[in-house]
Amino acid sequence: MGGQDERGERILDAAGELLLAWGYRRVTIDEVARRAKVGKGTVYLHWRTKDALLLAVVLRRKLEGQRRQLTRVRRDPREALPSRMMRGAYLDIVEDPVLRALHLVDADVLGKLNDVAHRELAALMGEGQRALERYFTLLRGHGLVRDEGDVARQCYLCTATTTGFITSEGLLGKDAPFDPQTRAGLLEQTLRAALETSAEPRPERMAEAAREVVALFGHVEELCLAELRRQVRA
Repeated sequence: MGGQDERGERILDAAGELLLAWGYRRVTIDEVARRAKVGKGTVYLHWRTKDALLLAVVLRRKLEGQRRQLTRVRRDPREALPSRMMRGAYLDIVEDPVLRALHLVDADVLGKLNDVAHRELAALMGEGQRALERYFTLLRGHGLVRDEGDVARQCYLCTATTTGFITSEGLLGKDAPFDPQTRAGLLEQTLRAALETSAEPRPERMAEAAREVVALFGHVEELCLAELRRQVRA
């Protein structure tokens, strides 16, 4: 890794720490530079504005989450099933403060960055939704999810159920029952019962589907990386 890349990572680390500690409104480029031990001009060498910098913080966390998800599928093909993928995604979100703030629309942490993210990342989120539809079509073709109803209904059920579990984190806070692993297990059980076939998938079929899922979401990962690079000053 070159010196410029190392400085950029250090700046992102500092910006992420300050975003969580102070919230969007109080973070300044001066303080990011001070914490990253670089000059203020060096920060602007990488990002044009504070919004671009903090959006890059969010994008990097999303990219890391996607990579963890694909690593799980490569390690165990059964992780390509909706119940297992959403279980992992749920834990990634609740255990990562930046992703948690983003998904819970935490105004204290993200401030207007929530609006910036939804505006700037609209195309990326749209591609993610299309990938989800292709994902369910793929799994139906392998006989791994039920084929009654249409793909759009399955996508909605999967997204709405997972979103409900995540939203409950913000609503219940410290009063949430059980531990995160147990709550993730409940999400897994719910999605398995609602979406997946009851038969144990044959290993060779599961392995083939997992390879296709990795390729599908690997493309989304590449788009996320491209967007992260786009935020860097040319």
